[in-house]
Amino acid sequence: LASDSRAEVLQYLKEQVPQIFCLKKELSPQEEEELTQSQLLHPLECFLFGEDPQQGLEKLKQGSTSSQLCGRVFKEGETVYSCRDCAIDPTCVLCMDCFQDSVHKSHRYKMHASAGGGFCDCGDVEAWKIGPYCSKHDPGAPTAMVTCMLEPELYERTEKLFRILLPYFTDFLVWEQNFELPAELQPQRTDNAHYCVLYNDEHHSYDQVIYTLQRSVNCDQAEAQTHTALIDKEGRRAVKRGTLSSCQIAHDLIKSNSEHISLQPLRVEIIHAAVMAHQTFALRLGAWFQKIISYSAGFRQAFCQVALEPNTDRDRPCLISRLMLHDAMMYKGARKIVHELIFCTMLMETEFKRLFAIQFTKHYKRLQKDFINDDHERSISITALSVQIFTVPTLARQLIEEGNVIKVIVDTVLDLMREHLKDNQFVFLGYNSEKFSRIQVIFHDLRYILISKPSVWTEELRRQFLEGFRVFLGFLKCMQGMEEVKRQFGQHIVVEPEWEAGFSLQIQLRHILAMFQDWCSSDDEILLLAFKECHKVLMQCNNQPFHREATDYYMCKHILHVRPYKVSQEPVSIHLPISRLLAGLYVLLSGVCLLQVSYDYAQLAEYPLRSVVLAAQVSAEMWRRNGLSLVSQVYYYQDVKCREEMYDKDILMLQIAASKMHPNDFLMLILLRFELFDYFNGSCSSKDQDELVQWNRLIEEMLYLLIVITGERYVPGLSQVTKEDVTMREVIHLLCIEPMAHSSLVKGLPDNESHETGLESVITKVATFKKPGVSGHGLYEVKKERLVEFNPFFYHYSRSQHSKAEESQKKRRTHEGNDKALRPPVPPAFCPAFSSIVRVLCCDIIIHILRLVLEGAAEDRATHWTEGMIQRALHLIGQALIEEKTQLEDSTVDEVTFDFSLKARRIGSEQGCSVFLLLSKIKGLPSLEAQKDMQTPLCLNNCTVCLLHIDKSSSLGCFWFVQSAQDKEKAERKRKAEAAKLHRQKIMAQMSAMQKNFIESNKMLYDNMPESGMQGEPVASEKDQRVAVGPHRGSTPAEREVLTCILCQEEQEVVARGPAMVLTACVQRSTVLTQCRGKLPTNRAAVLWVKMRLSCGHVMHATCWQKYFEAVQNTTRNRLHAELIIDLENGEYLCPLCKSLCNTVVPLIPLEPLTFNYENAEIIGQHLTLPRWIQILSARIKGLKSVTQDNEGQPDFRSILSYGVQEPRRFSDSIVEMLVVCATTVHRVGLQTAPNELCPRVPLMAWNTCAFTIQAIENILQEENKPLFGSLQNRQLVGLKAIVQFSASQRLKSSHAVIQRHFTDMLGVLIPVMSRKNTPSILEVDFVHLLVGLVLSVPSLYQEETVDLQPSAVSSAYNHLHMLHLVTMAHVLQVLLSYFPSVMGGEETEEARAAAELYATVSQHTRRYKCLGAFSYFWWVKLEVSIISFIMMVHAFGLMFGSVGSAVTSQGQMEALCSYLSLPCNVFQLFQDHRDTVTPLLQRWCGNPAITKALNSKTQIVRYPRRRNRLIDLPEDYSALLNQASHFQCPKSTDDERKHPTLCLFCGAMLCSQSSCCLSQLDGEDVGACTAHAATCGAGVGMFLRIRECEIVLMASKTRGSTYPAPYLDDYGETDPHLGRGNPLHLCPERYRKLNQLWQQHCILEEIARSLEVVNVMFAFEWQML
Repeated sequence: LASDSRAEVLQYLKEQVPQIFCLKKELSPQEEEELTQSQLLHPLECFLFGEDPQQGLEKLKQGSTSSQLCGRVFKEGETVYSCRDCAIDPTCVLCMDCFQDSVHKSHRYKMHASAGGGFCDCGDVEAWKIGPYCSKHDPGAPTAMVTCMLEPELYERTEKLFRILLPYFTDFLVWEQNFELPAELQPQRTDNAHYCVLYNDEHHSYDQVIYTLQRSVNCDQAEAQTHTALIDKEGRRAVKRGTLSSCQIAHDLIKSNSEHISLQPLRVEIIHAAVMAHQTFALRLGAWFQKIISYSAGFRQAFCQVALEPNTDRDRPCLISRLMLHDAMMYKGARKIVHELIFCTMLMETEFKRLFAIQFTKHYKRLQKDFINDDHERSISITALSVQIFTVPTLARQLIEEGNVIKVIVDTVLDLMREHLKDNQFVFLGYNSEKFSRIQVIFHDLRYILISKPSVWTEELRRQFLEGFRVFLGFLKCMQGMEEVKRQFGQHIVVEPEWEAGFSLQIQLRHILAMFQDWCSSDDEILLLAFKECHKVLMQCNNQPFHREATDYYMCKHILHVRPYKVSQEPVSIHLPISRLLAGLYVLLSGVCLLQVSYDYAQLAEYPLRSVVLAAQVSAEMWRRNGLSLVSQVYYYQDVKCREEMYDKDILMLQIAASKMHPNDFLMLILLRFELFDYFNGSCSSKDQDELVQWNRLIEEMLYLLIVITGERYVPGLSQVTKEDVTMREVIHLLCIEPMAHSSLVKGLPDNESHETGLESVITKVATFKKPGVSGHGLYEVKKERLVEFNPFFYHYSRSQHSKAEESQKKRRTHEGNDKALRPPVPPAFCPAFSSIVRVLCCDIIIHILRLVLEGAAEDRATHWTEGMIQRALHLIGQALIEEKTQLEDSTVDEVTFDFSLKARRIGSEQGCSVFLLLSKIKGLPSLEAQKDMQTPLCLNNCTVCLLHIDKSSSLGCFWFVQSAQDKEKAERKRKAEAAKLHRQKIMAQMSAMQKNFIESNKMLYDNMPESGMQGEPVASEKDQRVAVGPHRGSTPAEREVLTCILCQEEQEVVARGPAMVLTACVQRSTVLTQCRGKLPTNRAAVLWVKMRLSCGHVMHATCWQKYFEAVQNTTRNRLHAELIIDLENGEYLCPLCKSLCNTVVPLIPLEPLTFNYENAEIIGQHLTLPRWIQILSARIKGLKSVTQDNEGQPDFRSILSYGVQEPRRFSDSIVEMLVVCATTVHRVGLQTAPNELCPRVPLMAWNTCAFTIQAIENILQEENKPLFGSLQNRQLVGLKAIVQFSASQRLKSSHAVIQRHFTDMLGVLIPVMSRKNTPSILEVDFVHLLVGLVLSVPSLYQEETVDLQPSAVSSAYNHLHMLHLVTMAHVLQVLLSYFPSVMGGEETEEARAAAELYATVSQHTRRYKCLGAFSYFWWVKLEVSIISFIMMVHAFGLMFGSVGSAVTSQGQMEALCSYLSLPCNVFQLFQDHRDTVTPLLQRWCGNPAITKALNSKTQIVRYPRRRNRLIDLPEDYSALLNQASHFQCPKSTDDERKHPTLCLFCGAMLCSQSSCCLSQLDGEDVGACTAHAATCGAGVGMFLRIRECEIVLMASKTRGSTYPAPYLDDYGETDPHLGRGNPLHLCPERYRKLNQLWQQHCILEEIARSLEVVNVMFAFEWQML
């Protein structure tokens, strides 16, 4: 660029831009970026720096200074942190990197996922009380980030370039002409190239857009999906390029096709290719601006200067204002670029931030209106930037002073809601909920402005604030009295009236109202003026007027002159924001000055009293015909979300009126509005039961209101209490209901504008914490000394909470041995301005009310009293006595004017119906004693106790009543205690007599009983040596086992020829023990993956199970989403008794009784040595292979039969059928193939499943440091024995030739002479599986063509012995070859010397391949551990197979194990005993080519002892995981969109879940990254931690999964799914250990089924896309 003139720059862009963007042949993103950089951006950078950009940048860095602001813009879902101790408000947040390097990491912090659009406040001194900088942004730190300053010449060039490019950038982002360019960019020749561009909206789903594109532009599904994803991400996409006519056709088709599937068509436009090119480059230019600005603060300042420069045309706004005003018309990608530019420029400089805020406020109303009409989310709207401006305290005050931003915001809301105004009141009938929710967002801005009250008030600030307050009162005036309701008579309401909108407004305003009061309280002048303005507006409200003139009402010689009004007959509204605001301001004002003007307090209390009466009448079910809408309104009116600015303020206004009005007048007004005046005047009566019930309920509610008005004093300003005292009282009463978790307490407490409840500061004072166990959560329990503060009529209790709290406290008092009376607590004293409220408790009307209530009970008129009325009356009496006692203790008798006890004794005494006399009558009434829970006598006891505490000088006249009542009470208690004692003694005497009689009757039984030390000890015989293998093995006695079917409850003995009984079981693939997780096994190794889990081991008849299974198949198919719980196609079902997940049954097969001939065994043993046994087996196998030849002449072909044969066992058809069912399931699940009972691999799968099941059980018990036997339940032992017997029976059902071939293949591993070409080496075989297969298949060698035979007990003993010896020696060699030891010292033992000798021999055989190294003691330890583990599993198999008693009762008894298995204690002795036989075997084993490759590290081998798999190690602090996730980069995606990093707990792989970028094919179906990973890592089972959601996902297949609580807990012992609470989280080892057990015990499948069975799944989640 030779010249800096605007014309030449634009001429260059006119020529170059169309040649790069939007060409006919679409370039790849990389090619387009390279051309853009070289042809467009590089020349611009050369002009900017005046030289090579790299050299210019190096010069800039030489004059660098530190940058104090981070300014990182958050992406959606990114984790952000807020310090609860130091942040000015909750919107002040830090990014992950700044938080990790800040002081706030050790404070009370919260973490949550960003909604996108905000930026890091690190370095902003106004955002933090302390620690505003992290170590990187601290200006004094050596590692502080740097920014570069500009020289004057460079700054001048920058301004010139920005003045050219920024208008170009702005023009094309807001360009509305699709076919024309500006004159200076109009090309000389235009071609007919156009684009059909489809825009994003929030009305159409992905599938709808894909369908429309496929129908409209002739693209396949994959291309349509790509288009749709990019449209959603960028906001628009060119879906067709062509001539104007072809694009017009596509345009019309998209419109018409989208209209058919949705209420409105998709937004689609036709844009000329040249216009499209310049718009595309303008977007790229925005990213270039960000890059240049990041180099230097000078570049940023130049950009801001140009962007905010006033336009020469005064009618046109500045550039940044143009971008803001067109924000709603721009597509998503353009918006993001503009917002990011504003973040990195305007908001990073204090002065420019102020200027930008002024422009933002100036156009605020227009911006909000555009947002309301827009359909995009607020996170991509320019209005979302308000939080960055209005939350800055100094800036907020400047905007109030200079632009009256409060007035602007409230006016904006009023304008937008004007359509809902009718007669200056809001009416929301038929409102648009989506639009209304957008309008409510504007209230957030008002809250931001008020979030930090000023410490110093200027005159201008006062004036502007009051002006804004007046406008706000005007808005509240529109709410005052809105949505009036009128009681429905006769017929139920037809259409429920709208009510949600009004309460949504109230919820939005609750903090704003409190903040306005807080601002007013900071300045006395403002407070007084605000109160007067509020009162003035209240007097102007004309809603709910009186329709009749004032009338005189008489009661107890008192007169009240007031206008009549009946809530039950006239309209009433629950929305009274101005009245409630006035009450709050009055309390604040009463603390600083006395009001000089007298007000009509009856008039002020009128509307709040109507609301309270309305709630009472709804509770009394007088408004039942008005439907649920009114019930819901009353619920929210008293709920924690609204009560502070609704119900509480109404009570406060009534307390204000009680303090200023005469107490009798006040009570008469309450009786009038409750419509009980005539009732208590005795001028009305009724026989209508419903009406009488309503009166009783209303009296209860009225008495409750009096309790609240006189007793609820925990309001700062009403009494001398602090906010902390208020919170403590709330917490005490919540915990009196039941022990609660921290989160439950937080939900039950009102929060402030900073979302803080103050719980943490008080909880330790009032409660103790009980830590959680492996499940559940931590609970807080109220401290015992705090229970005296419990008030059963706490005014924030709902009806259900009141009942629960009362019951809970009565149970507690009973448990402690106290009476059940719940006494009124001693309240704090009222402030002087409200001290006269207590006069209500001793006035004539209250005595009259109490007398009439008690008279109804004393006269036992059932329809005129309820237990609730008496309870409340007694509570009021108790309150009055406490108040009188308090005043007597604080003053002399002469000064006390509170004379309740005097009036309670004297008034009505002539007629015998004073309050005290009525109390004595009630106490003796039988009808009252019979009431539930005996509440009345207990409350009476409460009253008498309170009376005892009153000074005798003031209550001398009533002491006789107290004394008399107390004496009667004590006498009654004593009588009942004596009666109970006599009853207990009588019962004990009867039991003693019965016991003596039984002993006498069964004297012989007691005499013959052995000593306790000898009980249960069997006497061992000489032959019972507990040997399971070889010629000394023990016998298997005949056992009789009788079991009960859980379905038909019939008993049956388990016999081989009888009907089958089966155990429930679940077969599944597993990688719990694999050493190469993440790799799919070969077919040969796949058998090692199958595990049979004995789900619950419940027993059924086979026929019963078949009927049940068929019924499950038929009924479950009709259930909604039943396939998510059980897989019917794979034969799954739930156990009928315990609902455990199962997919097969195992037949119960009794052990074959065995009597062993030891003499014959000794004779055979002299001939059947190991060499001879190998020779005989070789001859037999060789003869069986040559089936077509004559075997009679072959030596030793039938020698194997000469050592003993017998007839094989026979089973009933039922058992055989169940054997087939179980074997088929194992084969089908293990190989994931179609059922085929004739497949030759069926028996092999059964044997290996048996072996793997034993290994898995041994692994679990070793992990928990438990012995193999003694730790399993009897049901588990029975099930394990059933699996072994099932596997052993496979040879009876399968083809003998198949079994013989399998045996030959397995034996070829041990005897290489007989091996085939593909026989694996000893390093590739698991010898537990091999031994199980050999033992269970060797009987097939005894089969003859015409006769079914099996080896005798003696033959089997020697077969098992020689196979065990061979396998043990091979396993020892396997361990030796798989581990390369290093030189270490150690003790010299016989075993170690024998091992060293073997090691030397093996070294000779392998020296020419690779030297193994010197023998070490460390290697010997490894070898010993591996051998013990192997012998333990063989022992388990031998016990289950032969039923010889267990060898050991505790872990570590190696000698007993070896003796049980006929092995020498030093297993290396086997190599000495069989030296001649083993030496050639060793040479052949070591000479296998696979061994050669393994020793030269060319192949991966399994090392022994095998590493025990556990779940990966997780960091203790969850923020470390979040940090790891924040740096996660999807391997298949280059964009910066939100990802869902998910951690595999099996192997530690970090995956990108729920993202289209990482979809892959599995069995011809698209699946997500987690599903694909689980297929290889966990054989289809997965356990993943979704880091940003803080939850575990369990997966069982492509279609089944469930969530599970993460093992991370906060300090309160609770999990935090989705980081909803945001408290710091730490790893709970116990819970993580439970997750590990869940995996190792193969219970993930069952946990998923149980979880889905509990949860009613309405919409199936696509687990395969995870």
